[in-house]
Amino acid sequence: EEYRLRSCVDFKPYEGETSYISFTKLSGCWSYVGDDKVGQNVSIGARCDTKSIVQHELLHALGFYHEQSRSDRDDYVKIWWDQIEEGMEHNFNKYEDDFITDLNTPYDYESIMHYRPLSFNKNESIPTITTTIDYFNNIIGQRLDFSAVDITRLNRMYDCANTHTLLDQCSFELINICGMVQSSIDNADWVQTLSSPNDTDHTLVGRCRDSGYFMKFDTSSGEPGSSALLESRILYPKRAEQCLQFFYKMSRVAGDKLVLWVRSDDGTGNVHINKKIQTITGDGDDAWKVAHVSLKLKNKFRYVFQGIRGSLTSLGAILIDDITLTETVCPNAIWQIKNFPNLLNTTALGSSLTSKCFYNSEGYSFGLRVYPNGRLPGYPEYLAITFHLCSGENDAVMEWPAKNRQVTIIAMDQDPDARLRMSSTRSFTTEGAGHQIYWNRPTATSGALWDADCSCYRGKDTGWSTFISHTHLKSRSFLKNNDLIITADFNGTK
Repeated sequence: EEYRLRSCVDFKPYEGETSYISFTKLSGCWSYVGDDKVGQNVSIGARCDTKSIVQHELLHALGFYHEQSRSDRDDYVKIWWDQIEEGMEHNFNKYEDDFITDLNTPYDYESIMHYRPLSFNKNESIPTITTTIDYFNNIIGQRLDFSAVDITRLNRMYDCANTHTLLDQCSFELINICGMVQSSIDNADWVQTLSSPNDTDHTLVGRCRDSGYFMKFDTSSGEPGSSALLESRILYPKRAEQCLQFFYKMSRVAGDKLVLWVRSDDGTGNVHINKKIQTITGDGDDAWKVAHVSLKLKNKFRYVFQGIRGSLTSLGAILIDDITLTETVCPNAIWQIKNFPNLLNTTALGSSLTSKCFYNSEGYSFGLRVYPNGRLPGYPEYLAITFHLCSGENDAVMEWPAKNRQVTIIAMDQDPDARLRMSSTRSFTTEGAGHQIYWNRPTATSGALWDADCSCYRGKDTGWSTFISHTHLKSRSFLKNNDLIITADFNGTK
């Protein structure tokens, strides 16, 4: 899905083609470079089964070499040949530009194709590769996601004009507001508004003069029930599943409403069949929040935001910003943790925050724990995240143990451009024999613990002690508005 979101490159199940990729669990993580026209293995060996490593190996198969193999690499990094493990020197080969091409892009320290400083090293703490600019020694070898330059190169190599699954996105920075239109059947308007100290935008968090716009519906005047409608341009889906993500703020007094509608094709080519999808009621919390709304539309449509003034005492506004519409499935769970930098400063090693319990589409209930300053003594500079099952209303009819299901957890990079996000993603598949302690039905007799806050049993935790480093967490837009956003899925494997 990451390739589909960011490029025109796609993969399909094998149907006898001469060119194909076979994912195998051999020794290590590796792939041949380019298409050999006879089919080839991509090894996803032990400890290789993370999203970023699979992305890395697939880029090899698509024709990309390591970043430090460029002909101009000596201007940017130094290779310490005497520190390289014997027999592994070939991994640091440099190639001339008549053999590999940089596609007219600059050297990219942030590339997912770059080695880490300690790659193939003889001595545990002595690097084999260092950068000419010291700052980037902590950047090279990142395994979060594609970099912006990685995406540029991929799209240039394969002449991509569009992506497969990105239908629409808008941060309202341009005067045309991404082709969105004001409705003629309402009694108020949404207004494109420049960020101010009182109302900061979500895109730039009010940090830039003359930039940072959002859409605003003023609820401080007018009759209760007065509303404003903002419609997207007409969109043409290729799949029957979409996820609309957006950020919203409902300030001051509780009670104002933000309603999401869709207008779809009536079968004659006209887009005017209305369907209410979701209503969000303001709770008086004057902060940006994230929403994910599932759509299931097969024909052309518009999505519509309706702001409604709640009462005569409404004194605030409804704000929306940073919309992303993809042809993907929305996550099962969204956990937005407020004021996370303060938690980093005040939470002790081994102490955790616990989410509410969520439900997946099958009916299983699950929860998450976040350890801001590490779960284990050896990793205080890392955020740890664990997953557990919760007892729930559907347990009597669910399959136990809950094996052969995939857990995917994402710490979200809140970049407004979905193609440039470098979120941290981890996943694993639940197992059966020997692991029932994690996947059995959570009860008093299965080792689960009662939690009065949810009036439920919470099962044993499993997860990652090094989910993301504090260095990476404080980079990019993981903590925009001081919020950490985590999404989670718990789905059956195909």
